[in-house]
Amino acid sequence: MKLKAILFTILLCGIINISQAQNYSTGAGLRLGSFSGISVKHFISGTNALEGIASLRWGGFAVTGLYEWQKPIKGARNLDYFLGLGAHIGFWDNNKYYWADNNRNNGSFAIIGVDFIAGLEYTFPEVPFNIGVDWKPAFNLIGDTHWWGDGVALSIRYTF
Repeated sequence: MKLKAILFTILLCGIINISQAQNYSTGAGLRLGSFSGISVKHFISGTNALEGIASLRWGGFAVTGLYEWQKPIKGARNLDYFLGLGAHIGFWDNNKYYWADNNRNNGSFAIIGVDFIAGLEYTFPEVPFNIGVDWKPAFNLIGDTHWWGDGVALSIRYTF
């Protein structure tokens, strides 16, 4: 009986710790920045989340998938920091692209690359919304090998 009580206490402490590590389960909304679009973030555990971003830029479209680690900032209620990495795939219009390439045709070209993300996120306790600011640099491996450091954005999500 004593062993059951100890196991129950450990399990209860673990659940409480997980529930305090995040303020919501899933959030969906807008991502506003140089790569604007929509963002969906879902926690797969207390501090680990998956984020999907569909964005528009240079007459094209890109989809990004990220794995993120999110933790609360001590002493700042409902404010978390997060770090993550992932990949993107999409296409850009060569005629609208900043570094147009005369060797490519006048249509679109594919891009595939890696992404990193770091940011802060505040979840409102009174309403089901959160707001975040992040920096998401990326490097294209295929289609155009440039480092993109201008991926600063503001995200506003409905949380549930």
